[in-house]
Amino acid sequence: MKLVILCGGQGTRFREETEFRPKPMIEIGGRPILWHIMKLYTHHNVTDFVLCLGYKGYAIKEFFFNYEMRTKDFTVYLGREGGVKYRSDHEETGWSVTLAETGESALTGARLRRVRKYLDEQTFCLTYGDGVGDINIKELIQFHQSHGKLGTVTGVRPPGRFGELQTQGYKVNAFAEKPQVTEGLINGGFFVFEREFLDRYLDDRDDLSLEREPLQRLAADGELMVWPHQGFWQPMDTYREWKLLEGLWQTGHAPWKVWE
Repeated sequence: MKLVILCGGQGTRFREETEFRPKPMIEIGGRPILWHIMKLYTHHNVTDFVLCLGYKGYAIKEFFFNYEMRTKDFTVYLGREGGVKYRSDHEETGWSVTLAETGESALTGARLRRVRKYLDEQTFCLTYGDGVGDINIKELIQFHQSHGKLGTVTGVRPPGRFGELQTQGYKVNAFAEKPQVTEGLINGGFFVFEREFLDRYLDDRDDLSLEREPLQRLAADGELMVWPHQGFWQPMDTYREWKLLEGLWQTGHAPWKVWE
């Protein structure tokens, strides 16, 4: 199964860092948060990634293009017949990473629509490139496959500044983008969709936000289900939130590190 990661936003609430690099490349423990997200999914046997690039996307391209050099021992043979021989391996062997330019100013719905050509399976995962959690991806996928609807969103319960989910059992009745006050589950990302969602609910408009019209319509049509997550979940939108995640990693108590 493929995972689409939304990596193109400008990260305006974290301008002290995103002025120089895209938010998914901000490091926790010396590795980009994007890498942490990919390691989480790899633990659950999802190793085929499609990255939706936009703002400063070249930094993400350079990171993966030079990944072997960054992570392996190697010998360089100089001269006319020279070359490079890698002397070690890394734990990310087997990853497939497609880096797709989806527009400098496009919103999330447009970005997802523009990688449609790379999604050749019926079901795919989607998440944001700036949040981590101890999400059981395998159970999330199994839940999605059990209910037969077009979409599943992971619902979490942190502070109320994200899209609130009005639910009835496992069914999402309404999707409200960033309400001022919230008491219920909120959009934690970590979605699973059927490919039909791309054709019926998305188009190519730059200003198409996934969290507004598409998900609101999907919920109104009874095609969006919620998978409640009671464990750790934390976005990284500000320096304060980065400091929290970095501190957890440095003390060896990072709940999202489910891999060995």
